[in-house]
Order: sequence, then C-alpha cells, then structure tokens
Amino acid sequence: MGKIGPVVGPVDIGESYDSYFFRVSLPGVTRDEKDFSCEVEPDGKIVIKGVTTTGEKIVCKNSQIFQMQSQNLCPPGHFSISFQLPGPVDNQQFSGSFGIDGILEGILKKR
Repeated sequence: MGKIGPVVGPVDIGESYDSYFFRVSLPGVTRDEKDFSCEVEPDGKIVIKGVTTTGEKIVCKNSQIFQMQSQNLCPPGHFSISFQLPGPVDNQQFSGSFGIDGILEGILKKR
C-alpha cells in the first residue's frame, strides 16, 4: 500500500462536440508498462495506477547526499487515482500518450 501524501495528478478535462480530452500531471511516475496502467470504464471513469520515484527523505545525486528540507511531491511507492469524465465514452476508442515531461494525455470518443 502507498503512503498518504500530497495529491498526485492534478487533472485538466476538456470537451469537444464528440470527444473528451484529459491531461494529468504525474511527475516522478515510472512509465514502465509493468508498473503503470490507465484504465477507462464505459461510464467515463478513469483509473490510473503506478509507482512514484519522488518524495524520498534523502537523495543521492552526483556523488552527493542531500537531506530534503521540504517534501511537496508524492511519497515514493504505489498510488492509484481516479476521476470522472462528464459522460459515457467508447472505451475501445482511447488515444493516449505519457510524455517524458510527466504529463499523461488522453482523448476518448463520447458514446
């Protein structure tokens, strides 16, 4: 189980005539398919599961050890978030991408 911490994944949702668009901020989330999933349900519910690598108390970089003075990112470990799109979708028609910038974007056709 993951630890409780700051919210992972601020979400933006947009709507066009026939589709919904969403983007989620997921900094420090592993993009490996075995550790990350984005499930779309027909009612428009989106469930994202993954693993964060940020939020640790001690960071080792460039042969230096840093003790973190502030920790505003999600604690390291497993997480799950979900949100609801405004209406039902065709979950077989999902187009998405998870960029190296830590932004997950998705487009779904309305049903």
